Parts: sequence; structure tokens; C-alpha cells
Amino acid sequence: MPELLVDNLPVEVVRKNIRTLRLTVYAPDGRVRVAVPLRTPEEDIRQLVLARGPWIRKHQERFRQQTRPQPLQYQAGETHYYLGQPYTLQLHTTDGTPHVRLEGTALHLYEKPGTSPAQRKQLLTAWYRARIKEQLPLLLAQWQPVVGVRVHEWGVKQMRTRWGTCNIRAKRIWLNLELIKHPPHCLAYVVVHELVHLHERLHNQRFWGLMDRFLPDWAQYRRELNQHSLRAGHQPDAC
Repeated sequence: MPELLVDNLPVEVVRKNIRTLRLTVYAPDGRVRVAVPLRTPEEDIRQLVLARGPWIRKHQERFRQQTRPQPLQYQAGETHYYLGQPYTLQLHTTDGTPHVRLEGTALHLYEKPGTSPAQRKQLLTAWYRARIKEQLPLLLAQWQPVVGVRVHEWGVKQMRTRWGTCNIRAKRIWLNLELIKHPPHCLAYVVVHELVHLHERLHNQRFWGLMDRFLPDWAQYRRELNQHSLRAGHQPDAC
């Protein structure tokens, strides 16, 4: 990927068939990437990076100060999160179908003898996916009338650098599976955020004004969500 050095700051430059410039700072290392229209002059990119210098440094410093979570080992006694609450992983052998059950303060994983950590991860991931797919229809039913839009399709997937995405033309939204580990209001914030993109594509004054109208506490929820790095060592971008 082409790289540009701006005031001793390495900047990845991605040229796309887009209309506006987009600057992103990524966790955990604070790398900077600028997506620009195909024919954007290099000087315009330099000026954007220089103008956003304080914003870039603020987010890089925040990423440096964050405690990075240790990789999950999927062993008994380990802490896993669901809807913002910690649960202790308990392992049990079973002759039946492997499954996960939430009870009290524990996540009980029933497995065949010889199950590997990778297989336990698959079981838990499937359980998380089922839980978020239960909740998203309810959230959409709640918030679509408030925002005044309707999506044609929605889905869930693992994303390294986004909490959610919206395809405006197709009226399709995707939500990050990791959201199910965070408090319910954080999931609601991302749902509303993506729905508002069906009114306004850009993160501009109109967009944030609509967020203020539909979800007045959105900034608090956003700060709370972005305090957490993803277990894989990545965090959704700081835009």
C-alpha cells in the first residue's frame, strides 16, 4: 500500500472511487490511513493530515494508554463477557450435542471429550451469534420507526475495524459480532448510527444533529464502546 510521510508521520494512502477524503486512526498501534478519490493531488492529502494533526495525536495517545486484553485461551475459569457483564467459563463433558448455557454468573460449555480450545471458541462464537441475532430484530423494530427508515437486510459478522457498516444503496446494515459482549445500549447506539446513515451518508453536522435528535446520549455510549479493544488486538477506528 502506498505510504506518504507527513511531518515525520507515516500515512497509508488508499485511492478509491469515492468523492471525499476519509482519515482513520487504527488501534492498537495508531497507524494512520487516508482514503481519497482517485485523482486527489498529494498536496491535498498532506494538508488534510496536517490539519487533523491534533486529532490524530489524541487518538494515538489514547490507544497507547489502553490496556490490551490478553488473548482468550478458552480454558475453565476464564472470564468472558455477555451484554457487558462478566461470566466465568465452566467446562463440562457431555455425551449429547455440544452446547453453551448461561446460568447465574457462569457460561457453561458442554463438550465432547478431547475438545480443543479452537473448537470451544467455535461453540462460543456460535452461541454469541445466535444471541445477537435474537436481539437485532427487536432493536430494529424499536428504532426504525424512531429514525424513520427501514432496512431491507441486516447481518452479523466479525469486523476488525468497524462496529457496524451501512450499504446505503442496498439499505443493508452489518453489525460487529463483538457488540454482543458489550452493554445493550452500546448495541443500540450502533444500530441507530447505521440507520441514520440512510438519511445522511457522511459523518457531518447533519448526521450528528440527527443522532442528537434520535439518541441524545449517543456520545456517552460511543465513548464507552470505544474504550474497549477487541480481543484480537484490534479496535474499531476512531472516526
